[in-house]
Amino acid sequence: MKLSVLIPVYNEEMMIGELIERVARVDMGKIEMEIIVANDGSTDASAQIIEAHRALHADLIRAYSMPINLGKGAAIRLGLHYAQGDVILVQDADLELDPNEYGNLLQPIIEGKTNVVYGSRFLNARKRGIPLRTRLANRFLTTLTNVLFDTRLTDMETAYKVFRREVLQGVRLRCVHFDFEPEITGQLAKRGHRIVEVPISYSPRRADEGKKVSWVDGIEAIYTLLRVRFAS
Repeated sequence: MKLSVLIPVYNEEMMIGELIERVARVDMGKIEMEIIVANDGSTDASAQIIEAHRALHADLIRAYSMPINLGKGAAIRLGLHYAQGDVILVQDADLELDPNEYGNLLQPIIEGKTNVVYGSRFLNARKRGIPLRTRLANRFLTTLTNVLFDTRLTDMETAYKVFRREVLQGVRLRCVHFDFEPEITGQLAKRGHRIVEVPISYSPRRADEGKKVSWVDGIEAIYTLLRVRFAS
């Protein structure tokens, strides 16, 4: 099995270097790993930092860039185009999630229980520090997802999404922003794929630390869920 870790990046000069090194140090045992960094038109020093770390791990890391900033969804789609792994794992470029949990995320797929795994921040007993606004927004969007697609999720908006490559066959992704999360969830659920959740740890950062999600993204998520559900 080969694992492709997709890292979408936009203006993360303070964190991307450490994040890449954390991912590179993960021991996956017999599972081969590649790291695909998709730079979404960053205007800070992210591109230079990415290239420096790519040079240090030339056998492990491939980096691609877009000339302008389009959004997380567009960066992930860029990474998907170049990923060669049997299993795809999306890893945000910040330090909110712990790459050392890859083993737990992949276990249901390795055991043949499912082809799609989500890491849930809300299944973890130690979920302190998650802002109330984040909890309420996620609960609303996750509940809406469950109602529309008959799923049983606790964290639709999680950044840790893992899936076998073949589940994307025939799936047309259109979203370019943070609405990638509801779009991929709705598309997979609509096709009958069982999404298994596993608990993950979470260290949220604030807006002044670079958090980019806003209320506008919530509106886009609602629209995307409805569009995917009722599209022919």
